[in-house]
Amino acid sequence: MSDNRKYYYLKLKENYFDEDAIVLLESMQDGILYSNILLKLYLKSLKNGGKLQLDENIPYTAQMIATITRQQVGTVERALQIFMKLGLVEPLPSGALYMSNIELLIGQSSTEGERKRRARLALQEQKALPKAGADKCPPYQADICPPEIEIEKEIEIEKERERELDTGQPARATYGRYENVLLSQSELDGLKADLPDKWNYYIDRLSCHIASSGKRYKSHAATIYKWAQEDAAKKAPKKGIPDYSCKEGESL
Repeated sequence: MSDNRKYYYLKLKENYFDEDAIVLLESMQDGILYSNILLKLYLKSLKNGGKLQLDENIPYTAQMIATITRQQVGTVERALQIFMKLGLVEPLPSGALYMSNIELLIGQSSTEGERKRRARLALQEQKALPKAGADKCPPYQADICPPEIEIEKEIEIEKERERELDTGQPARATYGRYENVLLSQSELDGLKADLPDKWNYYIDRLSCHIASSGKRYKSHAATIYKWAQEDAAKKAPKKGIPDYSCKEGESL
């Protein structure tokens, strides 16, 4: 019987405990307790997109948080007040609390500003925040927009894992410059056989295209074959058009 449950995990940066907010937090009296509570709240909020709630209609109260973190209610209440002052937790109109930096702790990025932008956009419907900045990166910045690349890649890989569990078939592997082209072993072998001199070129071409445009395709192998056919058609000589060119020394 396949396991269809979804698993959520948190990725901490190596300098997580060196960030100003965490250093200030742990320097306070009972700061280590607060830091422990904070990490537990991050984990509890993952499956709800950063919101601290039991389900869609029931937000966590201080008493509930004290129970799930195994701390005193007074300690939790003080911790929440400090988290809000440090900008680590935000109250939402629904009454739920939102872990402000949750998006910063998912995946890896070379541009933290872009990660924060994505978190802000995700909260717009909840808080009606004003938009900040353009929605998409300019073409010349395609290579420095890793959040889109990283998150989309992780989503596709997770879907592949679920597909493997559901069907029992091996999951497709990732290829290309940005490791976002999904191909099964048989699809890769087919490309190598049918496009012996071009298969790697087309994989990298598709990888860059997906990374820069954000487009998604049902079948990456089929897209590569389509591109190869279109390129071949462009190179084929047109029929029915007379050749009026002449070599040196000849005349029409």
